[in-house]
Amino acid sequence: MAALMLIGITWLFLDFTGTAHHWVSWMPKLQFLEAVLALNLVVVILLVVLTLVFGRMYCSVVCPLGILQDIIGWVGKRQKKNRYTYSKALTWLRYTMLAVFGAGLCLSLLAGIGIVVQLLAPYSAFGRIATNLLQPIYIAGNNLLAGIAESNDSYLFYHQDLWLRSLPSLIIAVVTLGILLVLAWRNGRTWCNTICPVGTVLSFFSRFSWMKVRFDADKCRNCSLCSKNCKAACIDYKNHTVDYSRCVVCGDCLESCKFGALSYKPYKADKPNEPYKPDSGRRSFLIGAALVSTAALAQQKKKVDGGLAAIAERVIPERQTPLTPPGSLSAQNMASHCTGCQLCISECPNDVLRPSTSLLTMMQPTMSYERGYCRPECTRCSEVCPAGAIRPVTPIEKSSIQIGHAVWIKQNCVAVNDGVMCGNCARHCPTGAIEMVPLDPDDGDSPLVPAVNENVCIGCGACEHLCPGKDGQTAIMVEGHDVHRNI
Repeated sequence: MAALMLIGITWLFLDFTGTAHHWVSWMPKLQFLEAVLALNLVVVILLVVLTLVFGRMYCSVVCPLGILQDIIGWVGKRQKKNRYTYSKALTWLRYTMLAVFGAGLCLSLLAGIGIVVQLLAPYSAFGRIATNLLQPIYIAGNNLLAGIAESNDSYLFYHQDLWLRSLPSLIIAVVTLGILLVLAWRNGRTWCNTICPVGTVLSFFSRFSWMKVRFDADKCRNCSLCSKNCKAACIDYKNHTVDYSRCVVCGDCLESCKFGALSYKPYKADKPNEPYKPDSGRRSFLIGAALVSTAALAQQKKKVDGGLAAIAERVIPERQTPLTPPGSLSAQNMASHCTGCQLCISECPNDVLRPSTSLLTMMQPTMSYERGYCRPECTRCSEVCPAGAIRPVTPIEKSSIQIGHAVWIKQNCVAVNDGVMCGNCARHCPTGAIEMVPLDPDDGDSPLVPAVNENVCIGCGACEHLCPGKDGQTAIMVEGHDVHRNI
């Protein structure tokens, strides 16, 4: 189940064709923090009940960052077996980090400053690693196959642009992965049990779980193999105790015990004289069945995909108000709900979304139209957002959402400066918000320039993207709105 979850979520971040989100776009919606921010009570209650019944298995089966740590630890374990040891819980550090996260969450909800939440949220950390480090490798491999296929007159693959969306986001992803590599390689689940706020919250419930890993002291030979194979460092073999607040129900201790002294069962099922029957699997069927039931949350939605002709890159205009995607409702809603996972950025088929470099909205998506424009029929970002930062919208609803309005910049217009007839912005405006009018109504030879009807413009950016402005400077740009409105 952990492998399926990791493969599905990773595929969702890597895939640029729009195929993955039809099949696995429900997986991010199972992430705990994102479900809380989206007020998805069904998922929150499901995960709490899952923890109360089976223990903190969320961290080892559902959370992609937790599964990634297991993979790193597994590789390290192959280099040196029996490499872990029991240690007392760093309660002061766990609660300090939880308090820092709580303060950051309040700051995000009240003031729209979410940098603390984005840095500590586990799913978002994995998303940045996948988007900034893994997706470029995936696209490079695809482009290599596309070149080979093209040389053989095949169009099985097609080229995808490979570009750097944000240097600060890339640096943060590299640093995060580096910390994970060091901690997981040396000590297994240190990140989960000391830094991660979701793990600390779930630890409150896991103490009271119905199913637990339990000791049979009469069978224990104090060989310490369980402690040496516990990546959570939560098994004290000398006192025959397990710290259930840190146990992630991975099952490694059950497999390592040679004497049947450990079992995973309910409290009332303890029977001192019961013969030991080893479990061949690392997780029981009940654990798998509980997770399979979450697949019922999956919903398939239609999408419209397609490419655009290559457009020469231009200078990024300076906007007084940043643009946020349709469905985000407002800049405040985006800032207070977005965890910076960047799934919407990796899924955007037109390269409109990229991580913000502003300190207040660092790593959250912002829009710019140098490489494409926001097609009114595309709703992919709203379909995959798990945190409620971008609410689901239909193509019909999106075509009437005004996220900004176009503004004409006279000094950059080729019709004024070069004396040529253009009208590119008016021809390509999907809402008919731009009309070409004489610059001087009293002069019959006056050049035609764009006039924008702000009551009709939705801010899609088609005019800005396709404008052949002077010296790479667009002659028409979109200014964002702090609060979106329907027109």
